[in-house]
Amino acid sequence: MKAIWNGTVVAESDDTVVLEGNHYFPASALKQEYVLSSNHRTSCPWKGQAYYHTLFVDGDANPDSVWYYPEPSEAAAEIKGRVAFWKGVKIEE
Repeated sequence: MKAIWNGTVVAESDDTVVLEGNHYFPASALKQEYVLSSNHRTSCPWKGQAYYHTLFVDGDANPDSVWYYPEPSEAAAEIKGRVAFWKGVKIEE
């Protein structure tokens, strides 16, 4: 699977976990040269607290378009160490 934004592959892996329709890639698959840290946080009632990253590709930023759960609940343990995408990031095979 590939995560593509602004015409650039920002993550690629054959090992994704699909949860609630989102592909969670191993964190190591995320290309760090396109990632900026973010202070944004949200809370999911069953997964826990989500943290975010901003994608930055070719001078364009996509704020908070990558999320992850550093300490997911036991019910969502399979996504620990993984990242997912939204805000126009396309997931393709």
